[in-house]
Amino acid sequence: MVGIAAVRSEGSSGEPQRSTARATALGIMAALAGLMFGLDTGVVAGALPFIATDFHASDALQGWIVSSMMAGAAFGSLAAGRISSRYGRTGAMLVAAVLFLVGTLLCALAPSALVLIVGRVFLGLAVGLAAFAAPLYISEITVESARGSMISFYQLMVTLGIFLAFVSDSLLATGQHWRWMLGIMAVPATLFLGIVLILPHSPRWLMMQGRKDHARRVLNSLRSDEEVAEAELADIQARLHKSSDAGFGLFRSNPNFRRSVYLGMLLQVMQQLTGINALLYYAPRVFQAAHFGVNASIWATTLVGLTNMILTGVAIACVDKWGRRPLLILSCAIAGFALLGVGALLAVGASSFEAQIALCGFVLLFVAGFAIGEGPLVWTLCSEVQPTRGRDFGIGCSTVTNWAANWAISKTFPMIMVAMGAASTFIMFAAFNGLFVLVTLMMVPETKGVSLETLEANLFSGKKLRNLGR
Repeated sequence: MVGIAAVRSEGSSGEPQRSTARATALGIMAALAGLMFGLDTGVVAGALPFIATDFHASDALQGWIVSSMMAGAAFGSLAAGRISSRYGRTGAMLVAAVLFLVGTLLCALAPSALVLIVGRVFLGLAVGLAAFAAPLYISEITVESARGSMISFYQLMVTLGIFLAFVSDSLLATGQHWRWMLGIMAVPATLFLGIVLILPHSPRWLMMQGRKDHARRVLNSLRSDEEVAEAELADIQARLHKSSDAGFGLFRSNPNFRRSVYLGMLLQVMQQLTGINALLYYAPRVFQAAHFGVNASIWATTLVGLTNMILTGVAIACVDKWGRRPLLILSCAIAGFALLGVGALLAVGASSFEAQIALCGFVLLFVAGFAIGEGPLVWTLCSEVQPTRGRDFGIGCSTVTNWAANWAISKTFPMIMVAMGAASTFIMFAAFNGLFVLVTLMMVPETKGVSLETLEANLFSGKKLRNLGR
C-alpha cells in the first residue's frame, strides 16, 4: 500500500504529481455548483424586507421563507447519495441544475408566500444535491497535492455567489424589486445546466460501476503521468475489492467507518453553530438592530459578502501549504473573538457613528475568520475522510446534517434574537467557536498532501481520527 501511494503521489521525475489543465478546468466547472449554492443562499437577505412588506409576513413566516430552502436541502441531501451512486456525480449535478432553474422561476413569479416557499424548497433540493455531488466529484478527479485547494475553490464559488447576490440586492433595493432579485438567478442556472452536460464521470464512480476501461481513459486524461494513473487505478480497484459492504451495510458492520461518518456530521454541526448562516441570512436585520437604515444595512451586507469571498481566496492559497488543522484553529479563534466584540457592542446599544463602524468591523472580522477555515475546510475534510466504498453514504450523512442544522438555526434565529436579545445571541455563537477549537484539537486529522487511499487505510487500521494523516 505504501508503495502504491508513493507512485500515485509522484510522477516519473520524483516530483509531486500535479493536476493537468484538464483536471483543473473540470474542477472549476464543477465548482460552479457552489456559485448556484451561494447565489440562492445570499439573495434572500436583501429581498426579505421587501417580501415581508408585500406579503405582510410575520417573523415566523419570514423564518419559514428563509428556512424552507434549508429543509429542501436536507431532503435533497438524503436523496443525493442514491442518485450519485446510481447515475454518477455528474448525474446528481444535472438533476440539481434543472431544479435550480425550476425553483428560480417559481420564486420570481410567486403570487403568494406559499408559492414562494415551494419555490425555495425546489432550490433547496437543488442545493442539497449540488453540495453533495460537486465537492465529491472534485475530490475524485484531483491529485492529493491540489485537492485541498480545489475543494476550497468550490467554497470560493459559494462566497462569490453570496457576494454577487448581495450586490444584485443592493442595486435593486432602491426600487424594492425583489422579484428581479430572485428571477435574475435563472441566468447562472441555465449556464450551470449547460456546463454539467459536458462533464465526464469521475474515475472512482466508473470503477464502482465496473467500467474499468472507461475509468482508465478518463484518469489518463486527468493525470500527466500514465504510470501514476495506472497505479491510482489499481489502488482504487484494491479498495473496492477489499470489502463487499458499501454504504449503510459498511456503516452497520464496520466501527471504523462509523467513526469517519460521525466526524463528518460533527464538523457540519460545528460549522453551523459558528453563527455564519444566521448572519448571512439575516445580516440586514442585524445591522438594523445597530440602527443602520434599510438601504445602509443592505450595502453593509454586501461588504460582508465581499470579505467572505476575498478571505476564502486566502484560504485556497494557504490550505495545501499550512495544512487543515492550523488554519481551522486560527479561524475559530478569530471568529470567536470577533463575535464577542459584536455581542459587547450590541449590549451597549451601538447607537453612535463610531460604535456602528466598530460593529461593522467586528462583523467583517468574524466573516474573515470563518472564511479562512471554518467555511471551506469543513467541506474539504468531509470529502477526504470517507473511504471509497462508503463515500456516498458518509458524505450524504454529513451533508444532511449540515442542512438540518442550517434549517434549525435559520428557522429559530429571529425568535432567538427576540428571546435572548441580539447581544446574548452573538456571545452564545462566540462560545460555540471556542468549542470548535477543542473539537479540532481532539479529533480533526491533518490531511495535507495525504492520498485518499492512505487516509482510508489508516482509518480501517483503527488509528485515532486525529492521526489519520500520519
